[in-house]
Parts: sequence; C-alpha cells; structure tokens
Amino acid sequence: SNAVFIAQLYERYLQAPNSVDASWQSFFEAFSDTGSDLSVDFGGPSWRARGLAVIDGADDGQDAGSAASSSGASGGQGSDAQLRTSRDLEELARDSMNAMMMIRAYRARGHLHAELDPLGLAETLPTSELEPESYGFGEADLDREVFINGNLGLGQTATVRDIVTRLKATYCGKIGLEFLHILDAEQKAWLQRRIEGIENRTEFTELGRRTILERLTEAEGFEKFLDAKFKGTKRFGLDGGESTIPALEQIIKRGSQMGIEEVVIGMPHRGRLNILANFMGKPFHQIFAEFQGVMSAPADVETSGDVKYHLGTSTDREFDGKNVHLSLNPNPSHLEAVNTVVLGKVRAKQDQIGDTEGSRVMPILLHGDAAFAGQGIVAETLDMSDLRGYKVGGCIHFIINNQIGFTTNPVNARSGPYCTEVAKTVGAPIFHVNGDDPEAVVHAARIAIEFRQRFAKDVVFDMFCYRRFGHNEGDEPAFTQPRMYATIKALRTTRALYAERLAQDAIVSKEDADGLVKDFRKRMDEEFEVSKSFKPNKADWLEGAWTGLKKAEKTGPRRGKTSLAAAHYDVLAKAITTVPADFNANKKVERLLDQRHQMFANGEGFDWGTAEAMAFGSLLLEGSPIRFTGQDVTRGTFSHRHAVLVDQENEDRYTSLNHLVDDQTALLDIHNSPLSEMGVLGFEYGYSTADPKALTIWEAQFGDFANGAQVIIDQFISSGETKWLRMSGLVMLLPHGYEGQGPEHSSARLERYLQQCAEDNIQVANVTTPANYFHILRRQVRRDFRKPLVIMSPKSLLRHKMAVSKKADFMGDTTFHRIMLEDRTMQDRSGAKRVVFCSGKVYFDLAERREALEAEGALKPGAVHLVRIEQLYPFPEIAMAEEL
Repeated sequence: SNAVFIAQLYERYLQAPNSVDASWQSFFEAFSDTGSDLSVDFGGPSWRARGLAVIDGADDGQDAGSAASSSGASGGQGSDAQLRTSRDLEELARDSMNAMMMIRAYRARGHLHAELDPLGLAETLPTSELEPESYGFGEADLDREVFINGNLGLGQTATVRDIVTRLKATYCGKIGLEFLHILDAEQKAWLQRRIEGIENRTEFTELGRRTILERLTEAEGFEKFLDAKFKGTKRFGLDGGESTIPALEQIIKRGSQMGIEEVVIGMPHRGRLNILANFMGKPFHQIFAEFQGVMSAPADVETSGDVKYHLGTSTDREFDGKNVHLSLNPNPSHLEAVNTVVLGKVRAKQDQIGDTEGSRVMPILLHGDAAFAGQGIVAETLDMSDLRGYKVGGCIHFIINNQIGFTTNPVNARSGPYCTEVAKTVGAPIFHVNGDDPEAVVHAARIAIEFRQRFAKDVVFDMFCYRRFGHNEGDEPAFTQPRMYATIKALRTTRALYAERLAQDAIVSKEDADGLVKDFRKRMDEEFEVSKSFKPNKADWLEGAWTGLKKAEKTGPRRGKTSLAAAHYDVLAKAITTVPADFNANKKVERLLDQRHQMFANGEGFDWGTAEAMAFGSLLLEGSPIRFTGQDVTRGTFSHRHAVLVDQENEDRYTSLNHLVDDQTALLDIHNSPLSEMGVLGFEYGYSTADPKALTIWEAQFGDFANGAQVIIDQFISSGETKWLRMSGLVMLLPHGYEGQGPEHSSARLERYLQQCAEDNIQVANVTTPANYFHILRRQVRRDFRKPLVIMSPKSLLRHKMAVSKKADFMGDTTFHRIMLEDRTMQDRSGAKRVVFCSGKVYFDLAERREALEAEGALKPGAVHLVRIEQLYPFPEIAMAEEL
C-alpha cells in the first residue's frame, strides 16, 4: 500500500543518497541500480512531464499525460485509453520494487536453500521467504514483464517466471554464495555480475570435463591403492573429498594467468598424502617407501623424521606455459597451527621479490570444518588479513567440510548454520559448494582466485563432502554416526557419479572411464615395485634462499664476527640521535636523544635501548634486513626503545634506522602487532624459515604472555629442524625479572624453555650487559647456520646504572660472551675463596651486597668471585671448566 511512497523515496535516494534516512540508504544500496535509467522509468512516459509527482494523479483526476498528448508531444498518436493511468504507474513501481526485494532476498538468503549436502541429510528449510507469493506475485503474474533495470543479466525487463528461474539457478543450485556482509560496494557488485549473468556455472569444454574426470580418477585411485596395500594403516585419506584436487589445479591454473608465480600451502592431515602425490607431484614410489618405513631423508642426516601425513614438499608445475612454484609446509597434529606460519612465509617471499601488492606470491590454507569453527588461531589468522604489517594480498581458505569433527556433530561443534561464520568479520566472500558436483567446485574455485587477485582479499571456499572411512582408516564411525555412515556406505563415489554424467552427455564413454581407472592402477603397481628399492639421495633443505648456510657444528663457541665496524660508529651516532629539522618530537624523546648523543660522544654509559639500536643499525648497514613485531614494540612496553617516533603535531612517523645512508637497501620493518601471541609468533617463525638473511624478532609484552603461543614454540620453534629439517633464526624477546609486579608480570618461565632444550635445538640466554645483547643479536645473522634464540630480556636493567657498556665493548675483536667475568677480578684471582655462578639480574643484587660486606670489613676484597652464565643452552661447560 506504500509502494508510491517507497518509489518516491527511491528516486530521491538515486539522485542524492544522503537525502533519505540511513536505514533506507542501507535498504536501497543492495539494489545496485543505475540511477539515471531507473529515474527515467519511474518518471513515466517520455511524452509527458518527468518526475514521480505525476504518480499522484492530476488535480482533476485526469491522466497527467493528457495535456502533453493534446499538445502533440506524442505526435498525436496517444489517446486516453492508450495512456498509463496513475494506477498503472503505481503497479509498475510496486512490481519493480517487489521484484528487486525478491532478488535481494535470494542474494541474501539463497545459500540457505542451495543443494550443498552430497549426503542429502541436511535439514530442509522452508522456502517461503524466496517464493514469488511473498512479494505479491501470484500464479497469474508469473509471465508479466517487470522492470528490473538489467539485473541478473536479463535486460531492462523480464517476466517474474524468468527472474525466479535465474535466481534459483544462481543462488540455490550446487553453489551457495554469502557476500552481502561485505562492506565494499565494488566487491559486492563484482560478485553479482560475475555469477548472475551466467547462472553461476561454467560451460566446460569437452577437454576440460575429461581433465576433471582424470583428476578425480587419480585422487580416488591413489586412496584405493593405499587401502589395498596398507590395509588399516592411518593415512587420513581424501576419500569423499576428491574434488579438492581439480579445484586446487583450477586455482593455480587461473592464478598463473593472473600473475601468480609461487604458492605456499598449509593444511591438516586429511588428504595431505593425496595432495602431495596428485597435486604437488611428490613421487608415488617415495610415499609408498615411507609407508614401508623408509625415512624421507638420507641416513647421514640427523633427523627424527615425522609421520607421513605431517610432511611437506616443494615442486614446480607448469600451467599453460606458465611455471608456478608450489610448497606445502609441514604441519604437526595441532590443527590450524600452521595457518600464520604459512602467511609469514608468504610475506617473506613477497618482501624478497618486491611483491608489495601480493599478486605474485599467494597462500592457500586448507582446513577441516570443525577446526575452522573451533580453533582460535583461525580468528587470529583472519584478523591479520588486512593489517599493514601482516597482509599478504589475500588468502584462499579451502575448507574440506566433512560435516563432522572426529565423532562430534556440527550441532555440538559450533554456533550458527556454517563453520565459516567467523570469516564474515573480515568481509570475506564465502562460497559453499557441493563436493559431489566437481564442475560446480571447479567453477567456484575459479571465481575465488579471480576475486583474490582483483581485490587482494581473503576468500573462503567451503566444500561440503564427507569422510568415507571415518576419522582415520582404523576407526569405526558407525559407533557414533550410524545414519550418516549407512548413507555413505550406499553412496557412489564422486568419480563414479561424474563418469556417469559424462557418459550421458556423450563426452567420455563408460569404457573410456573404466580404462582411465585401469591405467592408473597399472601405474601405481609400477611405482610400488620401484618403492621397494627406494633410498633418498639428498635432504630437502639448505637450498634456494638457504644456499651457503650449513648444519651447525655441535662444539666450539660458534661466535661469528659480531664487532662493530669503526666506519659505522659515526653513522649510527648521527642517525640514532637526530631527527629531521621539521619533525616535532616529544620533549621526553628529545631528552632521550640528547642522552644517547652523550653516550656516543663520551664512549661510555651505553644503555640497553641504544645498544639494540646499534645492533640493528649495523646489520642494516651490512645489508641484512630486520623484521621486528610484537605488542607495542615500536615504542617498547617500557618506553626504552622508541624505534619509531611520532610527530606531536601531525602524527607522522619517523624511523631513524631507515635513514642511515642515502643508498640504504636493507630496512627495519617494525610493527606493533595485534593482541595475539600464537598467531603472531607463528607468522614470524614462518617469515624466518623463508628469509634466513633477515633478523626476525618477536617480543612479548611480558615474558609469560608467550604461554599463549606454546603450540608454536613446542611444535615448530623447538623441534622443526629435527622433525622437518627446517632451520629458523627467530629471536624471542621475553621480558623477565622480579620487580614486584605480580606473577603475570615477573617470570618468563625460563624453566619451560630449558626443559625443551635437547640435541642443540634452540638457544636460551639471560644477558646482563647492553654490549653482550648487541653481540648476541648480531650473532644470529653473522654465523653460517641458524638456531632459534630465546632471550630473557630485562626490565629494571633497561635503565640500571650498573647495566651499561663502553664503546670498547662493541669495537675491535669483541664478541658475545657465554660466560662473563667481572673486570674487577680479572687481574688477581689468587685470593679467591668462593666462586658464585649466577644468571641475569640477580648478579647486580649479589654485587651490591658483596660491596657492602667488603666496605664493612666482613668480607675480604677479592674473596668472592661472581661469574655470570649469559647463555644457558647450549651450556658452555668447557668454557666454564676452564674458568674454574
């Protein structure tokens, strides 16, 4: 009954959006109409005065167009019977508005009625909200032409029947698209145009359809072969989700056409072996050999190895003449933990080649449905997607939706209709696809990569499928899901269904499809025979960016050359202590810069923050870039760093270490992180594994906050080299020290890291002087191997009057000291009665007490020697014995 009023509002909105209430703006925005075209239509016939005011009718009840007609505006062709009445116009406007509301309903809710579940067990929802009757269109109205202004690719007008047919095909078929939560109007409009004109499907060529069948045959045949040869052995097969393989190939194929040169992949167990073999190109015989107990690396490489479905690999594949490098990251059993590791690795590769838009190197993350909804690291990963310090130009999130988590049904595993609800927080489009329709899967995969490349945004791909054999091949899923597994047992495979479809379309005959199966089985038999004599001839490490580095020697000081070059001293002195003339620094920062200027001028009193800046600056001058992130690191939690200064008038940023010399190539990339530990630490670990030439640092706000990242520490940092032959030079700075701030702000839990020390896996240090801190940071880059470094960084020592260093401590032949003696006792040790070994801040407390006792005469000078252990692991036992 208010159609006229709404139409008037709509015209006003088209002319000036802000002239109507915000709620109406939101409502009308979804229509995506061309304002000029729709205003013309609402304005009435071309032969009379324009404007929706005529809909109200002339004062005398006469058709408002009659005056124009009688004056010859229509060439004398019109009559009262031929002219639109106000009621005609009202009905036209109402039909148009109702049609647009129906279209919007399908765009918003059509996915809830799509045919997504290949098992057919999903609850059927009522469709009344999408029926024409809900919008005033009865059976008699279905063939009436309605103005829709080119929406749905149907032209300016279309019948209601055609509109409904197109909407159902586009939004309620085997693909359900969620996109109206996206805030960017251009992205929404692009998705609408991309799918609506083609009814959200691709007309594949005969070759394309045959290729899809071949990929499904290989995926299914590989799993069946493993099941036959290694019955009951865990492999976490892809059975039921075979459409993953052609989908991934389509992403890479189309991506390479749009500029993708390298892809880094992270995924859980499910389907990993199949992807390694059929997508990554890992030799089948090598995988079969691993099933028979052969290690993935030569015997002379010291490695514990890992289970087959944790391993990664890398390869080059060619698509349409374009070469793409693929790498699959190894991952432990902690689901989703690899997510940000992959993103960090991608960011490092992008930085190395100057891919600032992220259009050349791309991440793909595969997930399980229960894990995507249940693991907090997923939210942390998504949160990073558009942050300056972490963005990678968008990630393809591919969910292999088993519709179950081990034995837990979705109703007990998540709130909301889908496992993908969390992705709406970052405005990612979400494609829900039926995995038993491989053409729909490949079609949606193509749109996903196109969206990513165009908008540099995350995309979520939710493929509904099933696990044919339960959580693993030795499990009995019917214990807990008897109805689901009775259905699965009777269900034909995706390959069989698609082969039948192609036979019906006369594309591939049944005989040809069966021949593909036999040929692949023959190939598997041949590969299995080769596997019996397979021996790995090289280890998959220390190549590419790692060329020139080597495995660490287990003995010796392993110092590297860490002293400061004399030529760099003056350069650092100027850069660290000055700002541009037009920069308005904070007054307290100005005093800090003055203090640092005095340190350089006098060559004494260098404090912690200055020594750190000197370490960073010297590495940058030598061509080694630095990446440094964590909570509030640009200023520093304790206001000691001030690596990035903020102009007090306009809030411009100034990073002095990026202005050392005019031709500086290596930069300090420092960012305050989101309030995340696990996600951010995983990102920096990933970065460090891809760029060994950079110094990569993560700092916790307080040391024990690293507890929230324990999975990354346990499964990657402390064990990655042993399990997967993946080195890392990552530095973890963990503020530590009992300064009366309570348990959460005191201990960094040093004992936990010492418990993880074994087989020369990590380094743990508790450093007490600025110069030793300078050297240990530089040592991370100046040696020919890489090891993670955990530093119990101080709090009160940042400004302690005794915790200072001299210029001579940085220059000449100076180096990092694992054990540190006192200057006061270096000359005469003959009077020693007691040697006290200590570590960290407690040294200064002991030294102060000793001096007081000596002053009182209660202790003979030189009787007590304090020796600081600066590196706790690897423990310097030989050096310690020599000192004793």
